[in-house]
Formats: sequence, C-alpha cells, structure tokens
Amino acid sequence: MGKGRRKLGKEAKRMSYGDVDKKKKMIIRTGIIIVAIIVLFMIAMIANNYIILDKNTTTNLIINNKNVTSDLRNDIIQEDGVIYLSEDDIANFFDKHIYLEDENNRMITTYHTKIAEVSLDENVINVNGENKRTSAHAMERDGVIYIPISEMTEVYDIEIGNIEETKVITMDSLDREQKKATVASSVAVKSSTNFIAKTVDRIAKGDSVIVISSDGGYSRIRTENGKLGYVKTDKLENEYIAREAIPEEKQIEGKINMTWDYYSEVASAPDRTGTTIEGINVVSPAFFYIDEDGNFRENIGESGEAYVDWAHGNGYKVWPMVSNAPAAHESLEITSEIMNSYENRKELIEQIVDACVEYDLDGINIDFENMKQEDIDLYSRFIIELTPRLDDMGKVVSVDVTAPDGGETWSMCFDRNVIGDVADYIVFMAYDQNGISSTTPGTTAGYNWITLNLVKFLQTEEIESDKLILGIPFYTRLWIEDANGDVVRNPTVNMEDIEEVLPDGIQKTWDDELKQYYVEYQDGEYTRKMWIEDVESLKAKVSLVNENNLAGVASWQKGMETDDVWPMLKEELGQ
Repeated sequence: MGKGRRKLGKEAKRMSYGDVDKKKKMIIRTGIIIVAIIVLFMIAMIANNYIILDKNTTTNLIINNKNVTSDLRNDIIQEDGVIYLSEDDIANFFDKHIYLEDENNRMITTYHTKIAEVSLDENVINVNGENKRTSAHAMERDGVIYIPISEMTEVYDIEIGNIEETKVITMDSLDREQKKATVASSVAVKSSTNFIAKTVDRIAKGDSVIVISSDGGYSRIRTENGKLGYVKTDKLENEYIAREAIPEEKQIEGKINMTWDYYSEVASAPDRTGTTIEGINVVSPAFFYIDEDGNFRENIGESGEAYVDWAHGNGYKVWPMVSNAPAAHESLEITSEIMNSYENRKELIEQIVDACVEYDLDGINIDFENMKQEDIDLYSRFIIELTPRLDDMGKVVSVDVTAPDGGETWSMCFDRNVIGDVADYIVFMAYDQNGISSTTPGTTAGYNWITLNLVKFLQTEEIESDKLILGIPFYTRLWIEDANGDVVRNPTVNMEDIEEVLPDGIQKTWDDELKQYYVEYQDGEYTRKMWIEDVESLKAKVSLVNENNLAGVASWQKGMETDDVWPMLKEELGQ
C-alpha cells in the first residue's frame, strides 16, 4: 500500500509539472500573438501614413480623373511652357483619325465639332476654316510627331492643369459634369478603401477637391495636387456642381422617318404646297450634285426655296442629297480626283457648309456611289472632315452606303465602320439586291437578305444600332425572260403601278423567307416574273427597325408609293 501511494504521488507530480509546461507554452503563444498584433498595427500605421508626394519620376497624365500614364506611347514633352503629346497619344486619347497631310505638311485632327490643321512649319492652327496664331507648332522628334496640345484646348474642348510640384498634368473635358466639395477637417487621402492603404496626399480643412464618385461611405476625389484617392465621405462638405454636363442633343426625337424626294438636275423641285406626308419628319430633296467636271452644283432656285419653306412649315427637317450620280459614267475618276486631294475635299466641304447656311438646311445626305475601292480611306476622310463642320452648326450628316456584299466600286468602296463611327447616321440602302445589271431574276429587297446584312452592319462592322437608318424601296422590277431563260429586260415598276402592270386575276404566292408575294406568268414567248413590294412586304422590313433598335427608315422614293404606306410607317415607327 505504501509503495502504491508513493507511485501515485510521483505520477501526480509529473502531471502537475506537465500542466505548468502547458501554461508556460500558452503564455508564450499569447505573448507572440500580442507582439504580432502590435507589429501588424505598427505596420498598418506606418503604411497608412506613408506619403508618396513628389515621388513621381516622370510626369503623370490624368485625363477626366483617370491616370493614363501607363497608357502613354511616348513621353510628354514640355518646352517653353508648351505641353506636347505625340501623334500616337493624341490618337489614343482624343482623335483616332488624326493623320499627317503630306500635301501641305500639316497634321489634320478632328474632335466633335472641330477640324484643325496644325502646321509643322509655322505657329498657326486653322480651326474650322479660320487661322489662329499660336506660340508653338507641331514638331518631329526622333521620327515621332508631337502636337502642342496646350495650344489646342479649343479643338479638344478641354481644360489643362499643370502641377509642376507633383509632376501631374490634368486634362478635363468641358462637356462633362464636375463636382467639387470643401474638406471639413484635415485628413489623409488613401490609395484605396482597404484598412491598409498608402497615403497618396494630405488635404487640410478648407481645401477644395474634385469629387469623382461616392459609394459605401467613401468618396473618390482628386486633390489640388492632382492626386487621385479616397477619403470618408463625412470628411467632405458643401458639395456642389462646378460644371454642368452638356448633353448630346438629337435633332430628331424618336424614330427617323425620312423620304428621298428625287428630281433630276434638269428638273425643278416638286411643288408640295398645301400637302403633307403622314408620319414623315425628314425630307431629302435632290438639291446638290457633282457635275461631269467635278464641280459642286446646286439645283434649288425659287422652287427649291419654296420646298424648304413648305417642309419647315410642316415641321419636317430638310437633309438634301449631295450626289455624284449625274456624272455616273465618269464618277469613278471625278470622285477620285476630289477625294485624293485635301484641298479639293476642303473646297467641297466649304461649299456644302455655305449652302447649309444660305438655304437654312437642317443637314445633308451624302449619296456618293460608283467609287474606286482604292479610295476607300480617302472617302472616309471626306466624311471625317465634313462632319465636325456641320455638327458645329447643329446640322446632321447622314451617309448612304450599300450592302457589304457587292463589287469593288459598288460595295467595297465604303469603310462602313469608320463612316458609322463619324457621321451622325449611316443609311443602309437595303434594295437592289438584284438590280439593273443582274442577269438572274430575283427580289429587289428580300427580308432574309436584309436581315443577314443587318447582322454584318451591327456585328461585323460594329455600327451603333441607333445610328443606322434602314433604306426601303417603293419599287420592284418586272423580270422578262426569253425562251432560253435569259433576262431580256428588267424595268423598274413603282409600287403604285404594280396592279396596272400585272394581269387581272394573277395568282400571287407568298414567300415567307422573303416576306413578299411572287408572281410568274407567260406573255407570248416571254416569261414574266415579279417579287412584289406592297404594304405587307414593307411592314415586315420595317419591323426590323424596332427589333434591332435602329434609328429609323429612309424610303426611295417619294411618288412611287401607294397611299397605305404612310399610315403603316407611322404606326410601326410609333409616331
């Protein structure tokens, strides 16, 4: 028994010693944890109070409250108080269409309502046709062209700030809203809203800051030093709108319902006095054309001026056509000569601008067809250079293009992506799927063909849907084949004349893919075929406007239609 008690006592002592060891280990662990917490807290305090002011090794560029320094393709140059950005950086941030015009050794740049010629030789910038003296000009360094952007604030509609102490340059678009606030108490500006975040700047009570956004109790701001960061929203007071946003105003609210009102260059504008066109909000009369010598011609006269008065009196906008079609047999060379010279393009643009002012026009419809494929970029440049001049006056530029599935001079002469990006509207002339030169009979404008091409416009060409106007035909063709199946003739038939052309009691067959009726009949030794355009076929086409959120429709041409077309268009377009 005694030995047993002694044995139990020894075991109890060993257990007590073990408990002591465990307690010591727990104390040590707790101490380590406490020390770690203290160290982390100190690190956080240090990180939270670390200031990187004046640590920029190169100039930082802030455009519309975004630091774009890492996106710069070349260094920013500052000389004699002038700030220069490279051509590549101007293209990246402001004007992707900027280019060097070799003809006159000037950079041509456009932005919203301005087109500017920036000389590489003298201190002159031409803005929208007016020369302005500057303290610097464009220059070339190591094969790179630099633009004196600080001399071009009017062109790019920006305000520039140069904060030399922190090596920050700010550029703010004047058409954007800007909010400001006063600092309620001195506070550190953090790089993020995380608990551990660097201090990028310090602001004192009474300082003014630009408020970029506010969310979750924090505000993202820009300090007077040009630093971007975060503070708690309750550290700001007296927030106000320092600059209102300038909204983009559209000339036409809702869907566009335009009709081309064509008459030849040897005729006079139609007299529509006392008439109205139900649902229409834009008319495009054939006022202007390029003649066989490449000259810009007007066919307006008193009848044209009366036409404008009639249109405006009924609330219609007037976007006349400018066409190269009257010289169609020579238009390839004539149009090419104009497009291949900046000075020729500029002269044509000036004439269009003057005509818009003289005749109180609301816009222009450019209808150039039959052009060289190799001039595709030059034609785009014409639209690029024309649009800001007219936008500056509140005039609309619409440009007609064919389907992207045709020949070199009919289809491949248009860069639809660029035109759609620059012009106010791009008009898809969705007809002549099978036209005057076709050797195989077929529809003028099949629903399935239009649908397929709309996919190309919207997805492949990446045209914004609300800039795309769908052109629809008020005509069809009567295809006449001989006994061998060869097309002898395919005359145009106006919608209003179809029932008179077709024999009485003719059987019509509905084609659900084309969404139109088809007829075929014998006339002696000839077979006659027609794919009919009527209010039902047009209604199917117009349904694509709402399905794809297109800008509206344009109809070719006034005078070919049946009376039931106008109420249908008005209803389908929600007017």
